[in-house]
Amino acid sequence: MSITDLELRTLEGEPTSLPSGRLLLIVNVASKCGLTPQYEGLERLHERYADRGFSVVGVPCDQFMGQEPGSPEEIREFCSLTYGVTFPMLEKSEVNGPGRIPLYDVLTATPDAEGQAGDVQWNFEKFLVAPDGRVLARFRPGTEPEDPAVVGAIEANLPS
Repeated sequence: MSITDLELRTLEGEPTSLPSGRLLLIVNVASKCGLTPQYEGLERLHERYADRGFSVVGVPCDQFMGQEPGSPEEIREFCSLTYGVTFPMLEKSEVNGPGRIPLYDVLTATPDAEGQAGDVQWNFEKFLVAPDGRVLARFRPGTEPEDPAVVGAIEANLPS
């Protein structure tokens, strides 16, 4: 089974799956975090490469000091009004521990540039996923979305 076959839910709770045939940057996000301004860079990446087969996918998570306390409606409104977010958002989910969603079982098995796999460290950890569902790269929370390493990995793997 590919990561793109996993059953997921949209922020509003509707059944969905990851966009197939697209290069994805999957990010656990939070509205009340010091890293929240990374939404700006994520949205710019989404807009810059969308017509070339790329999409950011946000996964709201409240596991890190309760920094995503909002309801789906509050999260959507905050992201839209504050950062102009247009990329898809999944339902608020756990990315670590026994309640971790299957998507993050796959993602967290991927090592970062230093060879470290395992739990997500904090909000805004980024995973680059190929159109065929292979996890290509992992970028820790402190890596800005438009960091040359992230942009280079995206450009090197665009499907079109």
